[in-house]
Amino acid sequence: AMAQAALGAAGLHFDELNKLRVLEPEAAQQTAQLREECRAFLDKIVEFQKIVGSLIELVDQLAKAAESEKMKAIGARNLLKSIAKQREAQEQQLQALIAEKKMQLERYRIEYETLCKIEADQNEFIDQFIFQK
Repeated sequence: AMAQAALGAAGLHFDELNKLRVLEPEAAQQTAQLREECRAFLDKIVEFQKIVGSLIELVDQLAKAAESEKMKAIGARNLLKSIAKQREAQEQQLQALIAEKKMQLERYRIEYETLCKIEADQNEFIDQFIFQK
């Protein structure tokens, strides 16, 4: 016991296997425990990094998919706009054509009325000519 105290004063200790150690057995045990806890903590950090990495990857994929859908929607909207413009242009062409045909119809109506009047005048002339004989 006295030898152990003298060695303890010199900073030397015996472990459970009676090997000479510089650290106290309790300090050595705490150091080993801390080392294990650190190793477990590092393992958890690595696992956490993997999870975060896969989460970031998933979010990236979702962002790309959303961007792709957005582009499709913009394309569809632009297509609809161009179709609407085409329809509008067609409608204007048809309105112009209708106006042109109405004017043509009015000219034909006036021409028809004029021809009817000429026919009536000629019939009257023929009737007078026949009655004179």
